Amino acid sequence: MTMVSMRKSIAALAGAGLVLSVLAAPAPAAAQNRDPAYAAARASGQVGEKMDGYLGYVTPAAPALRAVVEDINIKRKAVYAEKAQANKATVEEYALTSGCLLIAHTKPGEKYQAPDGSWQTRGDGPPLRDSRCP
Repeated sequence: MTMVSMRKSIAALAGAGLVLSVLAAPAPAAAQNRDPAYAAARASGQVGEKMDGYLGYVTPAAPALRAVVEDINIKRKAVYAEKAQANKATVEEYALTSGCLLIAHTKPGEKYQAPDGSWQTRGDGPPLRDSRCP
C-alpha cells in the first residue's frame, strides 16, 4: 500500500466514524486503567503508547509486567479486528488510527512513541504524531 493510498484509507476511516468508535473507549481500555501493575508501569515510564496502537516497553520489563502488557495488547487486537471489520478497514489501519488517538490522549509525564520510533515523555504541549494521523 502506498503512502497516498494509506492516507486516503485513514481519512476515509475517520470520515466513516472510526474516530468516534475508538473514542468510545473499548472494554480493554477501561480494564487496563484498573490494573495496578499497568498503572504503576505507565506512571513510572516503563511502558508507553506505540504508534501502531499497542503498548510497548520503554525499559526492559519483568515477566509479570510483560504478561500484563501482552494481555492488554491481545485484547486491543481483538477489539481492533472487530472494529476494523465493521468499518471495512484492515486491522493495521484501525490500529494506527487508534494509536494516533491513544498518543493524543497521553497525559504529561507519560511515555509515547514518536514518529521516528523514539520514546518521548509527554510534556504540557501536544505530542509528536505521525503525519498519517487523522
